[in-house]
Amino acid sequence: ALELIDFKSALEQFQNLVEKMIIQKTKESSGLYTKDNDEIDYDKFCTTTQTLFGPAVKDQNIQAFFRKVVSNPDEKPEWLEIFGCFPEESDGTSSPSKESMILLVSEKRQITHSVVKRKDVIKAIVKVPLLHFTVTASQRGVLTVFSKEVILNQFLFYSLYFHQDTAWITGCDFLPNLKYVVAVTESTIILWDYKSKERENNGFVIKPMKNCLLCVSTVTTSDHLAKDTILMGDDKGYVYLLTLTNDDFIMKQSKAEKESQFRFMDSESFNMPKRKLHDDWVVKIKYISALKRFASCSTDSINSFVLDDIRRLEDNLPVKEFSVPKGVNAFTYCGKAKVIVTGG
Repeated sequence: ALELIDFKSALEQFQNLVEKMIIQKTKESSGLYTKDNDEIDYDKFCTTTQTLFGPAVKDQNIQAFFRKVVSNPDEKPEWLEIFGCFPEESDGTSSPSKESMILLVSEKRQITHSVVKRKDVIKAIVKVPLLHFTVTASQRGVLTVFSKEVILNQFLFYSLYFHQDTAWITGCDFLPNLKYVVAVTESTIILWDYKSKERENNGFVIKPMKNCLLCVSTVTTSDHLAKDTILMGDDKGYVYLLTLTNDDFIMKQSKAEKESQFRFMDSESFNMPKRKLHDDWVVKIKYISALKRFASCSTDSINSFVLDDIRRLEDNLPVKEFSVPKGVNAFTYCGKAKVIVTGG
């Protein structure tokens, strides 16, 4: 309640500031304004706004709001725009809904736990909404699961350091049925049992992989069978399909030394279909459950983006693809708009 009162007070002061600025600009345009100590220039507007709202407002939004008022004082912008929220244009035929008039501010919290050491970087972040998880992987081998305890409203974290010589982690995801974290390096597939209380033998490594793995994605389905399927892309344009079950962890593990952090599994013991879909690096791969299709992109100018059924990885039928000059290195799917956006 106190936060709401403080926000209302800050909003009222901000609206007064905007009104004064509009009056000033109107007088300036008519030649009736004389400069004084109360003049509101950009620096003063920016400083005052940041004092009122703190880090909730960004510099670019302040600048855009100020420019809008200066260029057209007769049309005052909505206060929402200072937060980067823009109301939809109305054609006058429909009344605005209550939802469109409410500013939704998500809860933000800074996690102070340092998950990486110096000279290391976070390489991948994956959100698992159903389990309130966030999985991160650093380039040099630190895997971390942040779990939000809803009842206690606290963040717990499980962290693992994967010791490796030269191979860097290039991507990660979560296996929802087997409850493992999966990560790929340049030459291996890592499967980490994040809930294991053992500091050793708490995961598996599948190796060797002939090509350099660059990305990984879990195939999410509606069934709850004790298996998970993952997609991977490599530096030669191949896309791989790998299905894992609980039996694999028992039947296919190799004998490892007691000091070993992981138990090893031979990649040759798995049925791992692959198909060359691109002529360059597979930069990103993702299974889009709403479409029941996988998507992959590459810096390849001819086979830049592929969208098709995962069964195409096990046959030679044509795939749906399109080309973009200099390729595609990012994409996302919006279910509400039913569009795929790519960036190259």
